Amino acid sequence: MNDTSLPIEAESAIRTIHLDLPVNTTFHIWLKAKKEDEAGAVAFSNANGKFAEVSSSNTDEYSFRIYQIFGGGHVELNYDTALTAVSVIYWFTASDVLETGITVVHTKPDNAAPDISGSYHFRPPFGWMNDPNGFGRFEGRPHLFYQHYSHGLHWNTMHWGHAVSSDYLRWRHLPIFLFPSEELAAKPDKRGGAFSGTTIPLAEGPGIRVFFTEQELGREPEQQIQLTATSHDLIMAGQADVILATRPANEGLTPDFRDPYVFRGPDGIWKMLLGSQSDQGGVILLYETQDPTAASDWTYVGKLLIDTRYKTTAIECPCLLPLDGPVTGRATRWVLIYGLMHSEDAQTGRKNLTMADVGWFDGKTFIKSFGQELDFGTDNYAFQAFLDGDIAVGIGWLANWCDASPEIDFPTAMTLPRRLHLAGDALLTPPIGAAESLRSHILDRTRLAAGERVTFLSGAIELLFEISEAGSHFDLELEHPTLRLGVVCDDTGLWIRHEDKNGAPSPHYLARDARPSRFRIFLDFGSIEVFADRGRWVGTKRIDGFAPVSSALLHAPAGSVQHATVWALKP
Repeated sequence: MNDTSLPIEAESAIRTIHLDLPVNTTFHIWLKAKKEDEAGAVAFSNANGKFAEVSSSNTDEYSFRIYQIFGGGHVELNYDTALTAVSVIYWFTASDVLETGITVVHTKPDNAAPDISGSYHFRPPFGWMNDPNGFGRFEGRPHLFYQHYSHGLHWNTMHWGHAVSSDYLRWRHLPIFLFPSEELAAKPDKRGGAFSGTTIPLAEGPGIRVFFTEQELGREPEQQIQLTATSHDLIMAGQADVILATRPANEGLTPDFRDPYVFRGPDGIWKMLLGSQSDQGGVILLYETQDPTAASDWTYVGKLLIDTRYKTTAIECPCLLPLDGPVTGRATRWVLIYGLMHSEDAQTGRKNLTMADVGWFDGKTFIKSFGQELDFGTDNYAFQAFLDGDIAVGIGWLANWCDASPEIDFPTAMTLPRRLHLAGDALLTPPIGAAESLRSHILDRTRLAAGERVTFLSGAIELLFEISEAGSHFDLELEHPTLRLGVVCDDTGLWIRHEDKNGAPSPHYLARDARPSRFRIFLDFGSIEVFADRGRWVGTKRIDGFAPVSSALLHAPAGSVQHATVWALKP
């Protein structure tokens, strides 16, 4: 593939993209006109000349166009850059896209994915990404959907991006799965679209059913409503239908009414959780339906949870699943995970906390046994989990709204996928077992433990070490060009040092009173993830930019480090 520009005149240039294509190739193209009085257009041609064209007269927003080439072979795409703006072009063959993915042939510079060779965290092929959606295994493969905007690295009108994997770590990018309504997509105020949700297998045959929130600011009586759509090919969702057009009446709820999470309850009935806020505090709402397809007849059951901590303005992205027994078991404990939007821990300055409560769920009520923070680093937000067979697996957005805003470019990633399981009265969330397959070769087995500096040739690193006495103090110094970065255990607990070298204030990313002894730390370009005592305490922190950590030095009392290993990782 070649992308060349041939100057025509001072104000105009023809851009040509050369492609050799298989038969039955489908193109997805986003374009818009640059001039009010002349349409923008992308022309398809071969050795015989121009044979097709897609166009748009819209100058406000990019228009989505689909074009299929049945014959394949050598094809050229041409457009006049003086008349036409093109944001994204990719192609795929529908018959094998789940095995081969899409091929991106064009993105504009301000929506291109960062060029990070060797990074192992999931990132979109272009554009903005936030919450994971519809995370699950469907027709034999793990699928990840996510909040997505194609035409910039900032939040905007929401779509669902999509990827598929065989191991939760190595992903193939698929076509954009779910689009906002045409009315919302054309709005220049850019404050709506297909918000977060979940996905279940179709009851009536192959395919999936998705549930999501549609937002339109200023819409009356509801800015946020719940919709469902189906996909039989796992490639694109079909027409969406409204299933919940209004919030529950007389419950004192704010307009926040979002993020449907659909699952089977212990009574075999489909349940739905939604996040909101009431005059009592943040709330999780519970719905259910007797419809075996989950397509209709959703009825309000009540408030499953009310949370008054940390001055949250709404609960987001709730999920609920069993952990230590069968779904139908009366003694089975369930975990309820939810984000506290705009919350703040006054003692540490950490914001947008995510909580995990463990207890019993009978289909109507949740009785809490104990609770803990899901992640003391807070950059494991909008976490979504599901049962993959009898193993609970989850993933989160490796960021949160403390740093992001709709006005700034903010390239982000997803966290490492994690298992969820109980160990007595503690929730453990270690990385999935497949994470060991990222290991390339050992960099060190002696120097880190001996208090010597270990230098890295890449920013993709895993460090493992164990100390002789739980809670023994140490200071792991990680060399970074712009931050004082590290992991520390002291009298206050376990914490991530994340301090600007210029002295700008930073929250204290602390697991208070944690006394671990075993540590597994993942470094990547733009992130650190700390797993202590097999995931009993987990801290995830996004690092601004993509400069790598270049070395590590472990300060600890003599003889207290039993062993330490440093691995180089590769995707």
